[in-house]
Amino acid sequence: MAAPGVSRSSAAALSFEDYSVYGNLSDDELIQLAIERSLTETHGNAATTDAVNAPAAASANTNTITGAVLNTIGISTSNPDARAPSRYPRRLGVTTTNQPNPNSHNPPQDQTTAHYSSPNPPSEKPPDPKTFDGIISTFMTGSGKKMVAYRKHDGSLVHMCPEPVEEEEPLFKAIRVGDASQVRVLVMRSGTNLMLPSKPGWLAIHQAAWFGQAKCLRVLLSAQPGMINKRTERGETALIIAAGRNHLACVELLLENGADVDATNNDRETPLYKACEKDSPAMVAALLNYNAAVNVHCIHGWTALQEAVGRNNVEICEMLVKAGAKHNLTNSFGITPLFTAAQGGQLATLRFLLRHGADINSQAPDGATALYEAAKNGHENVIELLLSQNADANKPGKRGLLPLHIAAQRGSETIVSMLIPPTSKARIRRTGISPLHLAAERNRDEVLEILIEAGFDVNLQLSEERSRLYEDRRSTALYFSVINSNIDAVLMLLKAGANPNLDVFRPLMVAARMGCIQTLTLLVEHGAEINASIPTHPTTFPAVYMFSMKYLPMFKYLLDHGGHALSCFDCTYGHKPHPPIKTSRSQRDELIYGDRSVEQRQQSAGVQFCEMISVPSICRWAGPIIDVLLDYVGNVTLCSRLMEHLDSYSEWSVIKDKAAPPRPLLQLCRLCIVQLVGQRRLKKLPLPGTLIRFLMHIDVTDEDS
Repeated sequence: MAAPGVSRSSAAALSFEDYSVYGNLSDDELIQLAIERSLTETHGNAATTDAVNAPAAASANTNTITGAVLNTIGISTSNPDARAPSRYPRRLGVTTTNQPNPNSHNPPQDQTTAHYSSPNPPSEKPPDPKTFDGIISTFMTGSGKKMVAYRKHDGSLVHMCPEPVEEEEPLFKAIRVGDASQVRVLVMRSGTNLMLPSKPGWLAIHQAAWFGQAKCLRVLLSAQPGMINKRTERGETALIIAAGRNHLACVELLLENGADVDATNNDRETPLYKACEKDSPAMVAALLNYNAAVNVHCIHGWTALQEAVGRNNVEICEMLVKAGAKHNLTNSFGITPLFTAAQGGQLATLRFLLRHGADINSQAPDGATALYEAAKNGHENVIELLLSQNADANKPGKRGLLPLHIAAQRGSETIVSMLIPPTSKARIRRTGISPLHLAAERNRDEVLEILIEAGFDVNLQLSEERSRLYEDRRSTALYFSVINSNIDAVLMLLKAGANPNLDVFRPLMVAARMGCIQTLTLLVEHGAEINASIPTHPTTFPAVYMFSMKYLPMFKYLLDHGGHALSCFDCTYGHKPHPPIKTSRSQRDELIYGDRSVEQRQQSAGVQFCEMISVPSICRWAGPIIDVLLDYVGNVTLCSRLMEHLDSYSEWSVIKDKAAPPRPLLQLCRLCIVQLVGQRRLKKLPLPGTLIRFLMHIDVTDEDS
């Protein structure tokens, strides 16, 4: 954020309370503001006479604000005249008289006279950029003033000053504006040294090439032909500069006068490479007429042909190939021009390279082919051309994925449709991942539908290696859709025959944990196993209950559709005191050695329901949970821990009475019928609707009864 520019008149009208406008400025911005003010005062106080009268801008209000700014940045303002950093002193050697200021409410101050040994002492000089050991940076203030900051490597400020303005030499100015006659006059003047740079390595010939001043260039070459191949600080000759600036006339003139056609700059770029970069066939032709080398690699390994391919210029490519350019050369990343054309979607040059024998299935060091890269970047026309030329769609890239995988991940429906026929399903199985997984992971529903219709196996699981990349060890496309809460994709996969019971951590448990009743319902309707356990975390009751007990409608739905309720009342300890859920090592050892049989039974059976319901985040719902469970069991005995929960809240005492034996005959009959008939066949029984609803645990209204 640039510091705002504040005029002296407006600053003088500010009061101390107005300092809050600077509260959002950083230290560096406050420094810039203080310096800018100081410089403004330094130049603004200069009068037409030698003695400068400092008017009431030195009033108390301005002193207050400037002092507050300087105090904020750590500059002492104990001296009332020290309103700017010492490295930027005001114009000295003057007598300042505090005259009354009509715009100020403060009384005039006493006269102060400053005495200096020199009437106009110079400002402190900035460090020499050539020898300064640190960091030099430039910035612009809010008023548009360009500044230079010199800092040590630790970031501490050494010096700050306005950026010096260099005066342009007459010869270089004449070249810039294209005044050839003036250039001739200056060149012919005695004492003019054309080999003397205006700045490091920058000669007059470079100036003419940069601005495309062919007439001035001709004058310079006539006067000093020996500078034609002199280089700038970046290693550029005039020919490289002219080619890089797309000045054809200058290029032709330099070539006629013997410029080195194969000279390279510090990036090892030749004039021919620069001409290709500028997409100029005329310039390329001019350079090739002087036998420019065509297979030179730049610092990144690119050749002129690869640059022309990237620009999709077939005309230049044809000239280069006729001149001997090789289309199979790779750059520093192992990429050929064919790969570059496919990557950038350059159809014309891609067709040109294939016509001249480029290997369509060449691979980059990471295994990617032109087809793979085109799929990644979504170039449909390129993929169509490559497939028509029999490109291999079964070459995997670095991660073992095929082009079809990449297209499915990207969501390119057209590309997926084009890649399905040439892609081997057996090859996909060997990759350990199906395009269905990637489409489901990225919620690409349209692609998912295309893949299902094409016959891809909806139950293909991730390989062990790829499954380990996920903490939950997911393995099916269905799992990806469930965890994304993508109900449309879930329904699509289930209708296509997806098995909801293949993952270690079942999709049903994911849906319950996320509280998505719609997804959970779909999974149950398509055969999700409600009573499944988690092998890594065994429980004595259905594991899905751990994620649904806080959502009683969902919990009840699971019980209505076959969830086991009786196992929730099985307890190893019964009426005996239960050990703490979380025991220390000493307590655990005592439990093991004191009652080894109990501990062994607990370890083999897994976590019990009474332990799970005692978790702090669940125990507050213990009463309603037990109440719901009692509707699905007959005569049961509540263990001591469940009794503790029911005793913890007075209104839950009725639940204890409900559990006391014997249970009502109506309840026992319902359980017997459900057990004999099965939950799914209850609706088909020839019974009154009220009775059916009772058997299915649906609340019966007064109208039904």
